[in-house]
Amino acid sequence: MARRYTHVQELLPEIEAMLSEGRSQREIAEHLGLRDKNVVKDLLKRESRKERKIKAGLKLRPKGRPWKITEPVDIVAEQAYEIKWLKMENELLRDFLRFTERK
Repeated sequence: MARRYTHVQELLPEIEAMLSEGRSQREIAEHLGLRDKNVVKDLLKRESRKERKIKAGLKLRPKGRPWKITEPVDIVAEQAYEIKWLKMENELLRDFLRFTERK
């Protein structure tokens, strides 16, 4: 059985218009050729959840793992930080060697 996917989010304005006309969720699903009324019901539930979050002043976050930043934001600052880190590491190792009386 082949799965048929429909971008329901794109149909939202049309669905809302039909709801305002007084059509039921089942009629809307049949008219748009969707699987059943639960597709429409779930879409409306997600949209109302988003609206409640916006009214509450919460930030809408995208789902999933965040994007990986491929380029460093500031190369000069990153290099300066790395130089500072390496100097500290060198100093620490020198102190350790002096403490253990190896050099």
